[in-house]
Order: sequence, then structure tokens, then C-alpha cells
Amino acid sequence: MGIGLALITVLGLIFFAYFGTAVVGLNALFAIVFPYAAFIIFVLGFIYRIVKWGKSPVPYRIPTTAGQHYSSLWFKQNKIDNPSTAWGVALRMFFEVFTFRSLFRNTKAELLQGRLYVGSSKWLWLGAIAFHYSFLVIFLRHMRFFTPETPWVIDTIESLDSFLQVHILGSPLLYITNLTILAALLYLLGRRILDPKIKYISLPSDYFPLFLILGIITTGILMRYFFKVDVTAIKELTLGLVYFKPVVPKGIGSLFYIHLFLVSILFAYFPFSKLMHMGGVFLSPTRNLANNNRMERHVNPWEYPVKHRHYEEYEDEFREKMKKAGIPVEKE
Repeated sequence: MGIGLALITVLGLIFFAYFGTAVVGLNALFAIVFPYAAFIIFVLGFIYRIVKWGKSPVPYRIPTTAGQHYSSLWFKQNKIDNPSTAWGVALRMFFEVFTFRSLFRNTKAELLQGRLYVGSSKWLWLGAIAFHYSFLVIFLRHMRFFTPETPWVIDTIESLDSFLQVHILGSPLLYITNLTILAALLYLLGRRILDPKIKYISLPSDYFPLFLILGIITTGILMRYFFKVDVTAIKELTLGLVYFKPVVPKGIGSLFYIHLFLVSILFAYFPFSKLMHMGGVFLSPTRNLANNNRMERHVNPWEYPVKHRHYEEYEDEFREKMKKAGIPVEKE
């Protein structure tokens, strides 16, 4: 049910963009209005989620620990997986953000022929890191459309990304990240569909971003390798959006408007979805706090004072009732 709903929604968005541009001719709506609206929603939504999370009280230190803590000199502390200082937390966050360290350490448990097997889950880590870094490189490559002159950094990234095509096949057309992100997306999607346990807990909100990004990547590949588009006109459009002087050049084609509309939907959907873990990881108390509970005492600042009663006071008040009920008392 969740798979079908997510797929139908994405296909409906594609049809909506095609009908709106190829049939009705509302090119300005899809080229100007929707991108601006999506960007505003993305920025405001991102700020709203970060501020909301930042205001959430964290009265106790609850860092996730995955190694030896700081205790005695003869025990070697795991300073990355169980940091006790701010520098240790920074190092842990660095590896978490750039190498997905906790996902790399992840294990899976399966029941095979009545026996429990616990093993590595490196394929998920590989698929996730291939997807994220491929997406990052593709995003950076697209920055050439938003600057009058392409920065040398973008040219360098583009040259490295097309290394195989330039030096082996002889034509600078094939980008490595186009292949890796497509393979990673298909793996992550197939994992949710084919694994019964993951499929059981998956919701439409888990499938929708995968289908949406798959639609973006597919339309981008189609424009790159199969259906040529006017790159000059596209850059004229994007520069107009950047400098707030939008124009809608002729001859771009509906395929580009579909691609742009899906990207706009992704931007608008991002702050209100699970994709927001990009910003949330920095505010997670399980990751950004040092495990120094044995070194420092942490008092809940929201804990109001409570008057404690000693047992003697309790017994003095209820002694007669306790005797009638047959409950032994210390003082007769």
C-alpha cells in the first residue's frame, strides 16, 4: 500500500508538470513561481525545525556509547565512540557526518533454521555513503548553472567525475556519480521492498523521497544522454532566478520542467521529512554530548524542589493505621 501510494504520487507530479507545460503552456509557473516558492519553504522550514529542536530541553546527558568509557588509567578509553571531552565529541561528529561511522558499525540479526545469527551490515553503509556523496557531487556540479563563470573547483570536480569517460572511452559524457547514485537508489529502494522486516515497518513517507529522487535522477540522465536540451537557455533561466530577473527562454522542453518541478518538490518537502536528519544530526543529544557523567554531576535545571519525608515521619503519621492493618512498626 505504501509503495503504490508513493509511486502514484510521484507519477502524478510528473504528469502534472508535463500537462502544465506541454499542454497548458504554464511555463512561467513551473520555471519561476514553483522554484521561488520551494526555496522559501525550504529556508523557512529548515530554520523552523532547527529552532524548534534547539529549544527542546535536554535535562540529562544521554549520549550513545559504543566503547570503553574514561574510568581508570589502566583502561584504554575509546575517545571516538565514548568521548568525555568537547574535542572528543567534535571528532565523533566529524566521523559520523563524513563517514557514517555508527552505520558502519551496525550489525544485523537474522533467524535462520531456528538459530540466531548476528553479522555485519556493511552493504547498507556502502549504499548510504555512495548515495550521499554522489548526491553531493551532482549538487556541486550543478552550481555551474548558477554562476556566470564556472569556478575552477566545479571544473575540477566535473573532470574527476568524468575520469573514466575522458581517459578510457574518449568522450567526456559519462559521469561516475550518475551511475553510483542510480545503483545506490535502486539498492535502498529494493532493500525496503524485498526485505520483509523492513517492508513491514516502512511507511509511504519512507518510499516517497526515494521515488522522488529517482525521478529527478532519471529525468536528469534522460536530458544528459538521450534527449538533448538547450543548456544555454537553461543557464539563462537559472541566472535570471539567482539575480531576481527571471525570464523564461523558449525551446527548453517539458522534460526540463519536469526535472525542475521534482527538484522544487524535494526542496519544499525536505524540512518536513526524515531527510531533515541532515541538520538534526548536529542537535542529537545522543551524538553531541560528552559522556562525563562519572566525572561531573549534572543536575536537571527544570527539576523543582521536592520535600522528602523520612520513614520516621511517615510512621509517626500512620502508626495507628499501620497497627490496625497488621503492618509491623519500629516504634510502639
